Amino acid sequence: MALGVASRIARRELRGGLKGFRIFLACLILGIAAIAAVGSVRAAIEAGLSREGARLLGGDIEVQFTYRYAQPQERAALEALGDVSEIVKFNSMAVVERPEGTERTLTRVKGIDDAHPLYGAVTLDPPMPLDAALAGPVPGAVMERVLMDRLGLSVGDTFRLGTQNFRLAAAIVREPDSASAFSLGPRTIVRAADLAGSGLLQPGTLFETEYRVRLPEGADLDAAIRQAEPALTQSGARWRDRRNGAPGLSEFVDRLAAFLVLVGLAGLAVGGVGIASAVRAHLASKTATIAVLKTLGASGATIFQVYALQIGALTLLGLVLGLGLGAVLPLAFAPLIEARLPIPAEVGLYPGPLAEAALYGILAAALFTLWPLARAQDVRAAALFRGALDDMSGLPRLPFIAAIVAILAVLVGASAILSGLPKLALSTAGGLGGAFVTLVGVAWLARHAARALARLRAVRGRTALRMALGSVGGPGSEALSVILSLGLGLTVLATIGQIDANLRGAIQRDLPAVAPSYFVLDIQPDQIDGFAARLDDAPGVERVETAPMLRGIFSRINGRPAVEVAGNHWALEGDRGVTYSDRPTDQTVVTQGEWWPEDYDGPPQISFAAETGAEMGLKLGDTLTVNILGRDITGTITSFRDVDFSSAGIGFILSMNPAALQGAPHTFIATIYADEAAEAAILRDLADAYPNITAVRVRDAIDQVTDILAGIAAAITYGASATLVTGAVVLLGAAAAGVPARTFEAAVLRTVGASRLTVLGSFALRWALLGLAAGLVAVAAGALAGWAVSRFVMDTDYLFAPLSALAIVGGGVIGTMACGLAFAWPPLAARPATVLRAQE
Repeated sequence: MALGVASRIARRELRGGLKGFRIFLACLILGIAAIAAVGSVRAAIEAGLSREGARLLGGDIEVQFTYRYAQPQERAALEALGDVSEIVKFNSMAVVERPEGTERTLTRVKGIDDAHPLYGAVTLDPPMPLDAALAGPVPGAVMERVLMDRLGLSVGDTFRLGTQNFRLAAAIVREPDSASAFSLGPRTIVRAADLAGSGLLQPGTLFETEYRVRLPEGADLDAAIRQAEPALTQSGARWRDRRNGAPGLSEFVDRLAAFLVLVGLAGLAVGGVGIASAVRAHLASKTATIAVLKTLGASGATIFQVYALQIGALTLLGLVLGLGLGAVLPLAFAPLIEARLPIPAEVGLYPGPLAEAALYGILAAALFTLWPLARAQDVRAAALFRGALDDMSGLPRLPFIAAIVAILAVLVGASAILSGLPKLALSTAGGLGGAFVTLVGVAWLARHAARALARLRAVRGRTALRMALGSVGGPGSEALSVILSLGLGLTVLATIGQIDANLRGAIQRDLPAVAPSYFVLDIQPDQIDGFAARLDDAPGVERVETAPMLRGIFSRINGRPAVEVAGNHWALEGDRGVTYSDRPTDQTVVTQGEWWPEDYDGPPQISFAAETGAEMGLKLGDTLTVNILGRDITGTITSFRDVDFSSAGIGFILSMNPAALQGAPHTFIATIYADEAAEAAILRDLADAYPNITAVRVRDAIDQVTDILAGIAAAITYGASATLVTGAVVLLGAAAAGVPARTFEAAVLRTVGASRLTVLGSFALRWALLGLAAGLVAVAAGALAGWAVSRFVMDTDYLFAPLSALAIVGGGVIGTMACGLAFAWPPLAARPATVLRAQE
């Protein structure tokens, strides 16, 4: 019966319109739409990857080997499954000879066979079949347009790979199996058979082979994998299938999307401030109605039900509009999304992300409306007639506090589970909670400080400033809602700004000091002495470091599969560099154990990277099996050492005694530290003398990483901007809600002699002070969060970025002033006599 009465009252009140709930709806719609849109894009990418998995991979199954081709029995096992294509990949230098000089640049060479591609087709410009492009008396080649531009090549021109000349037949427009998050150089495709005379594929050269298999129509993928596994699992092969066609990119997209969802939750938290303020303001406007209902015998539970039903209905409306907007945005921008992504996206309507956004929206609405609703039902009728609902101070009853805590726990738990990054989600929730509490405390301090400052003698002569301070510190102040909404939004932006500035700064600071000019690969053992001799007297060369290198897969730890001991550690994903040395270098710092004696020829011993070993749970005396060129080598860990991978120099996770790797084909790598002005001459000399080597310019590689990081930062900044938009909506709502109070205030001030300019200055100063407080807190919170991410997530040094901080503070001041002054004209334009007569 009580619920029926409450529903009738709620329904009648809602007939009056949604004027008091516009901010409520705007905040809820924006938050839900942002989360739904990001989730829908992620689902579209996942669907695209699932649909195009075989095309992205190049086959239903792919098996990779490092340093070698498949053995006859391995090839036979794959051919028993279906059609097989063999591909060889490596980095090399594309060289163009001209009368005015030689041009050379790094390229990723892909040598194919007649069966390639098993799925899809390579699109070329000018259009032609790939077979025709690669045919001819001079071997044909196709390459990416960016590589052609770098070398100044046109179709029909000749270039060189190693010692073999190739004719450029066309530019690559699209390749079915080219999905990759990162590559050291643009692609060049040639026939693998045409590389035989290039001198590039010598014993020990760093290359990898990929064997793609196309299964017969309707074949069972899992059964096929089980059939071939016995011949391949002990050979160091790496497996993928069409269900994971682009693992690096899909994981990258998942993590970025998950992070953006968390940014969206931060926006929902900002919107929650507006939701709470809107509910509180609506209840305050219903003071007389609640008083009459209580006088007529309505219980507190009935009052709660009336307005809970209203808010529930409006939440449902906000959900529908927010989910609709979040579903439509990806559809509207589908062409742009598909054009910017390097992988296919099947844009459409996906229930999962919409349900996730709806869950977050319902929980956020409940979380931020329960407190004012609970307080409203506890106020007595007599107090309501005196307008006490405007304050609603104090705590709700214990059951409501418990319900609020439970809703918060469910919201945080859902974000931790659904984002796929529980640590990041919990850290974000903790950071937002800390920022929320801090901003509430700052709002309280701002009110009391403003009240105290307004009494100072130095302020008495400054009318506008004194009135602004009195308004900030007086009853009905917007300090809490403004500082909370703006502060949370600016905190997210400040954090991203500090992280982005430190990432860029770390690269710029470290590159001149520690990074080599070139990282050189594929130096043959019979070339290493001549290579070093050429650089000894070369102008501009500061130092050269060399080391032998092989590639191996960590397969077993203490006789058990490595993944069972170390889990999904990054060192177990694919093959890793392995070296040998009879003694530690001058830069080697052994932290535990002892290095083997010189000329040691006993059982294999291993020196492992200390930090990586600790992450994997390794200790002295453990045995580690490494598969190198299909051969298992088991050694005992006898020492741990520090390895600094951040310097871009030579660093190996694992080093063994030389006798353990005796006879294994290998090459040498080198790092060259030189003046930037001398780099071009050094590269020309080395490439002319040793056409088979590959020189990677470290600055170019770092520039590519920087571009990727810039793209990530831009995507996250766009997401954070949505949070700021929500904060702006809350600010506008607070400014609009305060128009009646400021109208009365302006009327009184003008009646006692204040000019319009003085009143306008007072309005501007009060908003500027609140924006300054929010900006300063955001900078402090952003600096703390930026330090934590830099130090514990990215393992880099942290330096405070003052320009980013200044932009945040300035933006806070300007933003609040703009929102406040946008609603300043009605109070200034109102005639004082009319306003004061209305108060009688």
